[in-house]
Amino acid sequence: MPKRIFGLYGAGGFAREVMPFVRDSLRRAFGEGDLPTICFLETRPDAATVNGIPVLSEDAFFALDCEERYFNVAIGSPKDRQRLAETCLQRGARPLTLQAGNTTIYEANEIAAGAILCANSMVTSNARIGKYFHSNIYSYVAHDCVIGDYVTFAPRVNCNGKIHIGDYAYIGTGAVIREGASGKPLVIGEGAVVGMGAVVTRDVAPYTTVVGNPARPLAS
Repeated sequence: MPKRIFGLYGAGGFAREVMPFVRDSLRRAFGEGDLPTICFLETRPDAATVNGIPVLSEDAFFALDCEERYFNVAIGSPKDRQRLAETCLQRGARPLTLQAGNTTIYEANEIAAGAILCANSMVTSNARIGKYFHSNIYSYVAHDCVIGDYVTFAPRVNCNGKIHIGDYAYIGTGAVIREGASGKPLVIGEGAVVGMGAVVTRDVAPYTTVVGNPARPLAS
């Protein structure tokens, strides 16, 4: 019987990129001794293992006889991430933040539970980041930013200082967000989508998709 088990929800591309630094994150959380057993979680697994790691169904994960269960959700859709996280919490598992060894986090930041901070990502100073944040490779959050819950940064997102990003927002690969001003942060609304390579120079309304340089609402 394992004392602890950790399940990474998802077994697709992003989860396979995250799994290599799960063990390092577990060592930081628990020390070298008695590390949790590791698995992928899928609602309906279509393989017994992925990259040598067992894949369990959610029901099989929660049926295991163990003392402590931990999880994270490596799924891009913010709403699906929320649903799966809430299900795991309701069934008694605890979220564990995952952080690559070469992630840089400076001082006076607040990062809520369940973040995934991938290789070469950075959080500078005095940022507040909500639950289950995804920061993909080479993305950064600069000073005095406020990031909501279930926000996703694709690779190489440049989130400069004094930016507020609402819950469920998705920021695409290579996007650049202009720095806000003291007392007037640049705001990206709840559920907004910033397209790949967009350069955001002004506020983005909730549930709006913007693209281009400078970023403008996508024509319907």
